[in-house]
Amino acid sequence: MVSRQRLLADYLFEHTRADRIQAWTDVANLAEQRALEKAGFVREGVLRSAVWRGGQWNDSVIYSTLRGERPGNAEI
Repeated sequence: MVSRQRLLADYLFEHTRADRIQAWTDVANLAEQRALEKAGFVREGVLRSAVWRGGQWNDSVIYSTLRGERPGNAEI
């Protein structure tokens, strides 16, 4: 089964001139981190104190995928 993250990235690379797609999630959201990695996204780092939630600042993890890294490498 192909993930929604993978389907969206494939669609954007196929139908736009985007060369980079990025995503981020809460540092504690391990399921989403695994899903992004399975979809071909690469973990780039932690955005410290990036989101105000629950009365405090929380860290986020940023991921990206590049057109040239995708299977098939469909250039526009």
